[in-house]
Amino acid sequence: MTVAAILWERLDVEGHDTCRLSKLADGWRLDGRAVFREGGRPCSLSYEVTCDTGWRTRSALVTGSLGAQDLRFEIAPSGSGGWSLNGIEQLRLAGLIDVDLGFTPATNLLPLNRHALAVGDGTRPSPAVYLEFPEARLDYLEQTYERLGETRYRYTSPAYGYDETLEVSDFGFVTDYPGLWQGKLWLPD
Repeated sequence: MTVAAILWERLDVEGHDTCRLSKLADGWRLDGRAVFREGGRPCSLSYEVTCDTGWRTRSALVTGSLGAQDLRFEIAPSGSGGWSLNGIEQLRLAGLIDVDLGFTPATNLLPLNRHALAVGDGTRPSPAVYLEFPEARLDYLEQTYERLGETRYRYTSPAYGYDETLEVSDFGFVTDYPGLWQGKLWLPD
């Protein structure tokens, strides 16, 4: 059952992204499509991320194209506590819970909902498995969240020099990602 959907406009390059949040019997699903320009080439990526009821990532699938190149990235926790990308173990990422797809703001929703921070809780570290795009590799992403108000969170990502206040919907979708994304939320009737 679809709970909410959003349409984002990308601000740093020409592009858009649309995403739905659906409640499953045993968790949650984000599915969407991002269309943008990457390195002067057209890029279209469909994505699906599934989580358990506690917002812990179970799997992520990204398919699409970059110019004439077909793309497919399957990301999943591995049996050894790490993660895999297209079936190849990424042991250095052991212990991480969240997946962050670097081309969309959709996956910020996962740690925001899992942490359920209250105003005054302080800064919460939230490292994630990060899909570097267009490099097509998984990396460790250091990031933190701090709830500043009912709909405002301070978000930092030191490796990218990003430290901004995000505006967030009741469902956890980022509606204002300064300099990168602007979104409009839709709720089903």
